Amino acid sequence: MNENHYVVLAGGVGAAKFIRGLTQLVKPELLNIIVNTGDDIELFGLKICPDLDIITYTLAELVDNEKGWGFKNETFNCLHILKKFYDIGWFNLGDKDLATHIYRTDLFNRGFNKAEITNLICKDLRIKSHLMPMCNASVETFITTPKGKMHFEEYFIKHQCKPEILKIEFKGIEEAVPVEGILEYIEKAKKIIICPSNPIVSIGTILQVKGIRNALSLVKEKVIAISPIIEGASVKGPADKMMRYLGLDVSCVGVARLYHDFLGHFIIDDRDFDLKTKIEKLGIKTYPYDTIMTNLRKKIELAQFVLNLEI
Repeated sequence: MNENHYVVLAGGVGAAKFIRGLTQLVKPELLNIIVNTGDDIELFGLKICPDLDIITYTLAELVDNEKGWGFKNETFNCLHILKKFYDIGWFNLGDKDLATHIYRTDLFNRGFNKAEITNLICKDLRIKSHLMPMCNASVETFITTPKGKMHFEEYFIKHQCKPEILKIEFKGIEEAVPVEGILEYIEKAKKIIICPSNPIVSIGTILQVKGIRNALSLVKEKVIAISPIIEGASVKGPADKMMRYLGLDVSCVGVARLYHDFLGHFIIDDRDFDLKTKIEKLGIKTYPYDTIMTNLRKKIELAQFVLNLEI
């Protein structure tokens, strides 16, 4: 194991954007990326891992940068026919994307586990970074709303996060143990970077896998996080709504409190500069910076800022 390697905790589009910048500055083989799989879902008989796929396509330079997910130059012919057979038209699977899910499902049926499948997909797509699902166990997130209980992906895509949250459940999380090697990577990493992802259902799910949160707390001085909350709102997605449901302060301070037991360094947006002192009272070194990644240059600049932090 290279002593100069980095560990990245990731989930969703915000993470993919940051990782895109990071790969311009760090050799890909030095990146060990632990990816949330709590959003995984089975549709059309296929095993789908949304966060793994977003990060995979980003590293392979195949992602649709405008949407932030899926393949660029995608077509939807198969989905058009599937909609005639299934009432699941809300989940947009492109033809190239479906190929990944067919391959993954075939490998599952042949006895491979999630980590092994992820390695094979990365090898086929010539990805040099080490992508790891947080666990091999099946974990799914369910949201209970006044409209009923639904999978997180349905809540996120079909209902656009609008219904009130009455309950959040992580089915299968009690059985989840880290993929082999994750705890050692955390222990020996040069830096551990927590992407600006949802702290409840992306990063929060990873943290609930046995041993991961404790492993981070043992190397607290090396852990750096980027806030996904700016001026009391999510950059993207329902993180703010979920924090509010849990009775948390919907701000970068609230995120800092969620992470305080293992977080040594915290990057907040410039617009939250006035909250810096409040976070530092938690014993977390805090650095205001422009965290909105609207183009590749800004992604690289944020990544460079993280890499330059002295720990």
